[in-house]
Amino acid sequence: MDAQGRGREDNIDPADQWVLNPNTGEYELRLTPPSAQPSVPGPRKPAPRPGDDATPSDRPGAPGTPDGRSGRRQERETTPARTVPGQRRRRGTPAEQPAPGRRGRRPQKKSRTKKVLAWTGGTMAFVLVGAGCAGYLVLKHLEGNISSTDVGNAAKDGFSKDEAFNILIIGTDKRTGEGNEGYGDKGSVGHADTNILLHVSKDRTNATALSIPRDLIVDVPDCPTKQPDGSTKVIPGEEDVRFNTSLGQNGRDAGCTMRTVKEVTGIQPDHFMMADFNAVKTLTTAVGGVDICLKHDVDDPDSHLKLSAGQHTIEGEQALAFVRTRHSFGNQGDLDRIKVQQQFLSSLMRKMSSGDTLTNPTKLYDLADAATKALTVDKGIDKVSTLKDMALELKKVPTKNITFLTVPVLDNPADGPVHKTVIVDPNQAPAVFDSIRNDVSFTEVKKQQQKAKDEAADRLKGTQSAASEVRVRVLNGGGPDGAAQQTLTWLQNTQGVLKSENGGNAPEKIDKTTLEYAPDQAPQARKLAAIMGLPGSALKPGESVTNSQGLPEMTLTLGRDFKGAGTPLTTPTKAPKVDGQSTADEVKCAG
Repeated sequence: MDAQGRGREDNIDPADQWVLNPNTGEYELRLTPPSAQPSVPGPRKPAPRPGDDATPSDRPGAPGTPDGRSGRRQERETTPARTVPGQRRRRGTPAEQPAPGRRGRRPQKKSRTKKVLAWTGGTMAFVLVGAGCAGYLVLKHLEGNISSTDVGNAAKDGFSKDEAFNILIIGTDKRTGEGNEGYGDKGSVGHADTNILLHVSKDRTNATALSIPRDLIVDVPDCPTKQPDGSTKVIPGEEDVRFNTSLGQNGRDAGCTMRTVKEVTGIQPDHFMMADFNAVKTLTTAVGGVDICLKHDVDDPDSHLKLSAGQHTIEGEQALAFVRTRHSFGNQGDLDRIKVQQQFLSSLMRKMSSGDTLTNPTKLYDLADAATKALTVDKGIDKVSTLKDMALELKKVPTKNITFLTVPVLDNPADGPVHKTVIVDPNQAPAVFDSIRNDVSFTEVKKQQQKAKDEAADRLKGTQSAASEVRVRVLNGGGPDGAAQQTLTWLQNTQGVLKSENGGNAPEKIDKTTLEYAPDQAPQARKLAAIMGLPGSALKPGESVTNSQGLPEMTLTLGRDFKGAGTPLTTPTKAPKVDGQSTADEVKCAG
């Protein structure tokens, strides 16, 4: 039986059995032993010090005790047994005094703040959907709570702590769970009703949460979808349909929604997390409610939200009604509902970061339990340990540098006088997508990001080799089919880079084009970067490889950002301002 099972036998919440160890600053599971708990041998009695009273049998080499060994053995046998210690005394109870004649050891002081940080350093949540992995408080049964979907190569296999990552967060309108049948279309298969593409920067100084309207008109691509029998079925794509039909419609899974995001934005989601109506209710209850603010009274019969103007703390059914209502704010459309949802999620993030949540073992345990039951994820991240790692990386981002914004859109001219859908704004949206794809922050971040940019720019400074001296192998790691050969032909026939060869496909797909070179190849790298239009961030000092003639050469790997031979891969240096954008530390009133 595991620790959880033993605790439950005595009707004790496992979260209440975690006791702070002052020597490590971390919480440890301490179980109170039953009355029938067997005793364990006590410690070996210390040898007497000079001057202490001792009987002959206590002294090494005493008569009748060869070398003193039998005496010590007898000593161990007669020493009273020591029972397993219970929990440490509570603060404020009298401390046990040190034994007479011995100097008490003063425990090393550790500030309360450091104790809390040492414990909570392993605890955080994907607060954008209320998903929590309680770090060191995670118990074995949480692993079995998580549901997962195999979306094939639409998602990455696993998670890297050293790279930027993109998580597609999907809230479905599926009416499963107790009390949800009465909401709207109770027969919904679960469409992509709420969609947030969360980008976390490589240096963890910032993150961007990009909302994608459910009524955005898009082209849904063909989607290979895993079937219950293990086979794969390709669901045909559609043109000019609502984004929310990328999930559920015609049997499409979350992998199809991920592919649709890539089609619309050019940004490749690495993984997805999906939750339904029930998740909002259980997660807000687990954290003790979320604080919201209303500019005016709300009485919406459709969402069942009825609240007066001012401040409120909502959870459960009331929280679900708040994020669902769209007839009480702004122009009563989906775009204004998105703003309300962003305000709600910002408040949830602040609640998750508060001391009331992070220092409460029971609340963290309840949150972890509720969150893992509420989530459906892809196979690449369906382990509690992986979710915890992702949460810890997100925890590094300050709330003031987490930006919420919405895809810039225009009313769909095909709707006529009554606008029900929207289209991507061709003038504003591309700059937003480029900034996210190139890991550019929408907020002012610490100097370390600027330092990294300066170091990247410095790689382009210095002497350059002649094109005829550049020796490079070209690999396709995410560009269109035939991109490596197309680039090779262009380099040889128009740029004079004759010492080049086609390396075929790269071992794995990458988002950004890279040029890896050895230190003595830096002049060659600068020349090729100038020819290709590569930014300094694409140059990766490392090691050279050896070609078929045994000569060292650089490696140019074309990524998903590759736009064609001769097209520069320019990187934006500053993100654009987007109407309605906000940060997670801002407190706003819905209205």
